[in-house]
Parts: sequence; C-alpha cells; structure tokens
Amino acid sequence: MEEDDWSGLLCRHCHAPPVCSPLRTTQFRKVVCVSTQLQREGHELSELIMSEPWIYPTVLLCIYGFFCNLRPSEPFLTAFLMGPDKNLTETEVVNEIYPLWTYSYLILLFPVFLATDYLCYKPVLILQAASFIVTYAMLVKAQGVLAMKVLECFFGVATATEIAYYSYIYSVVEPASYQRVTGFCRSVTLLGSAVGSLTGQILVSVAQVPLLYLTIITLASSCLAFVAPWFLPMPSRSLFFHRKNSIPKERTAAKQHVDGQEIIEKSEDSECREPLRTDECTVVLRERHGSSGGLMEVLKILWADFVQCYSCHALLAWSGWWALSTCGYFQVVNYVQAVWEKILPSKDFEIYNGYVETASTLLGALAAFGVGFVKVPWAVWGELALSIFSVVIAVAVYLIYRVKNIWVCYTSYVLFRATYMLLITIATYQIAANLNMRRYALVFGVNTFIALLLQTLLTVIVVDSAGLGLDIFPQFKIYCSYFAVIAVIFLIAGIKQVATRRRSNGTEVQTESGEGETESAGADHTLPTESNGISKP
Repeated sequence: MEEDDWSGLLCRHCHAPPVCSPLRTTQFRKVVCVSTQLQREGHELSELIMSEPWIYPTVLLCIYGFFCNLRPSEPFLTAFLMGPDKNLTETEVVNEIYPLWTYSYLILLFPVFLATDYLCYKPVLILQAASFIVTYAMLVKAQGVLAMKVLECFFGVATATEIAYYSYIYSVVEPASYQRVTGFCRSVTLLGSAVGSLTGQILVSVAQVPLLYLTIITLASSCLAFVAPWFLPMPSRSLFFHRKNSIPKERTAAKQHVDGQEIIEKSEDSECREPLRTDECTVVLRERHGSSGGLMEVLKILWADFVQCYSCHALLAWSGWWALSTCGYFQVVNYVQAVWEKILPSKDFEIYNGYVETASTLLGALAAFGVGFVKVPWAVWGELALSIFSVVIAVAVYLIYRVKNIWVCYTSYVLFRATYMLLITIATYQIAANLNMRRYALVFGVNTFIALLLQTLLTVIVVDSAGLGLDIFPQFKIYCSYFAVIAVIFLIAGIKQVATRRRSNGTEVQTESGEGETESAGADHTLPTESNGISKP
C-alpha cells in the first residue's frame, strides 16, 4: 500500500496515521534523526565549554551587561520627570533631585570598592541588579521630590557597584583570556546602551508610545538582568583580599585589553615601566601576613601601590586629565537633557534624544576602536593632544550654551561624547600599559574618586539649591570654562614636556659628538707619533 493510501485509515480522534504505517515510520525516523543531531551538538557544546572555561561566565556576564544597559527611558528621563506623569519643575529636577546621585556615588565608591573585592564580586553584582530594579520600580510608581531623591540614592548604589561588573571576570578566567573577555564585556554594554536608546526613540517617534511605558520596559529589562548573576560561578580569588601567589603569572601576562582594544604591555616611557609592573614593594607585606590579609594589610598594600604609582610623571599626567575631564563629562551628560528640554519642550514638540544618544555612543565606540590603529608617540605629544582635544570639547559645550538651536545642540553633544570617549581610551591605554591588573584597578578607583570629588564640589557650588542654584544655561557656561582651563593646563604641560625632550635629545647629541671628537683627536695625535718614529733613522 502506498503512503497516500493510508489517508482513509487516519485515527478519528488524533488524525494521525497508524503506528505501522510508512508515513508514521518516516516521521519517527526524522524525529530520531533530529534528536540525535541535537544530542550531538549539545555534547559538542558541552565539550567546548569544558575546554574553554572562560566562555560560560563571559556569556552570562554579557547577558547581564546587555540587559542592564538596555534602558529605552534613559534619553527621555528629564522629559519624563518634567512631564505630566511626575509633574516636577526644572528647579526641582536640576537643582534638588539630580545632585543626590553625585553625592551618593561619591560616598559609596570607596566602601563598595573594598566590599566588592572582599565579597568576591558576585554578591555585589546581585546588589547592583537589585538596585536597578528598585530604581526603575520607584520611577514607575513613586511621586514627589522626596521619592525621586531616594530613587537617585538607589541609582547611586547601582552606579557605584558597577566596578563589580568590570572586575568580576578577571577573577574567574586566566590572564591569557583577559583580552577576549574584556572586549566582549565592554562592547556589549555599548551595544545595550545603543539598542536601548534607539528602541526608545523608535517607540516614541513611530509608535507614539507614552514615556511611562518606556520606563516599564526598562524595569522589565532590569528584571531580566537580575536573573543572570545568580548563575555565575563564585570566584575563589580576588585582587586584594583573596589573592593567590600568582606573581609569576602576573609578570608573564603580557597582554591586556581595555575598552575593546588589544593592549600590549609596552610603555613608551621606560622610566615608569618596571617599578609599576612588579610587586616587590608588596611582596614583603603579603609574605608577612599571608596571601589573604585583613583590612589593615590590604590598606597598607593599597597605600604602597598608590605612592609608587602616582610617583610616575607620565601616569600622573594621564590620570590628572582622566579625573578632571570625567568630572566635566559627568556634569554635561547629567544635565544636557535639561538644556534640550528648555530649547524644545517635549510637551509641544517631537524630540529626538534617543537618536542622538545612539549616534554619540556608536561614534564614540568607533573613535575608540580606530585610535588603536593610530601610531603616535604619546609620551612626547600626549599632553599637547589632550590640550587640543580639550579645546574641541570646550567649543562643543560652548555651542550648546550659546547657540540655542536644538540641532546645533544635538550635533555638539555627539561631538562632545565622541571626543571624550576617544581621549579616555587613549588615557586608559597609557595607564594600563604601565600597570599590572591590581594596580590598574587601584588607579581606576582613585581617578574615579577624584573625579567624583571634583564633581561634588562643582555640584554643591553651581547646581545645588543650597549653593548658587544657577539656571541650566549659566551652568553650561561654567562647564565650558572648566574644559577651557583643562586645555590651558595641558597646553603648558605639553610645551614643557616637548621642550624637556628636545633639550635632553640635544644634550645626548652633544655628548655623542663630544665623545666622537675626543676619539678622532686621540687617533690624530697617535698617528703622527708613529709616523715620526718610523721615519727616524
């Protein structure tokens, strides 16, 4: 009987062919084949994960980082707070609510830095995920200035614990995998931010979705992110409190990867190279107190590392720019939406904040990636380059303040963010090339702390209602002047550095030429003596 002849024998209940039919036999064979193929692929995947242990935690961490940064409501936060849903005024948002994030971030940074290392990262990642959920749940349901201030404090906790995301992976993978995992973890955060901003803008512009729903989507994304950290493996070591005797491995690890770029541990400034890589100044402390020391031992090691790191002129210069510029960057990014809202109120016009955030993120990432292919002797021209690009940043902020046109503001903001991301990548390279992983974490934390300290002073004086409480446009005039001062500082430092290099090169040339003249003079004096001696009878 042919397969088509079984059509009259189909079961009247399930409409399936009899078990003994050729049609049922063919279907069964296909199911068995597909099942076998899936088992084979699953076995191969399991073998791959076992052979490459960095894959599993990296994938989970990337999932967490993507959904944490997938925030469609972020480009429209100020418009949402000042809109009909929250009905807050510009003064309440700018001068009373937003400053609380800066204060809470500063207060929590150092305790969280130590707690992250002591608790081995994973609990702090869970705390960060929970803080994001509380933040956006309050943003959806809470009302009033006081509630929004509490919200900013929770967001400060989430931001301060971000260090756990970037440092966790180094405690569960070997140094040989640092390059790949750092690239993945950093790239996925940029991708999540860009996708979130673009999604929010499309929903607002095309689907006419209310801003409240964007906040709900952000809350849902935070809930998804909350699941991933629970499945991460618990690290058995950390950079400070739970160290293993792995100094030889640290010295042989030649490659690091920062902001998605390959970092070869090769410093252009050899005077700072060896002292900052090696751990001789802390080996004695660790041998005396053991590899897993208490708080006082860790603080002593941190202080010894701090003194030795910041004794290097090159590292001090790049760290100084990092702290100063990051302070100004935080201020501009935090308050630029208030400028856009004042120029083009969202209740009367269609806004394009999401497109701008997407473009600035992608362009900044592209600039940061491209700088890795540019060969520049930063040890000589670094300060001058920082000065020139700081002028570009100052001009961009000036245009935002002076030209009250929304398209000029959007373009200037994209230029501002792209330039900052370019320079912070160069600064990261110059700092990381001189340091091992532990000291890099310390310098990163210290630079961020100084940036937040400066930002707090700027916020208290300029923004907070307890200080001057200036309007948004005078604030940006001050930020423009701030970046201009940074440009002048590094212009002077750059000219001094170039002059010093040329003077030292000139001294070396004179020394070499003097040695050459001495050798030739000695040769000229010896030769006639020998000739006279031979010619005498």
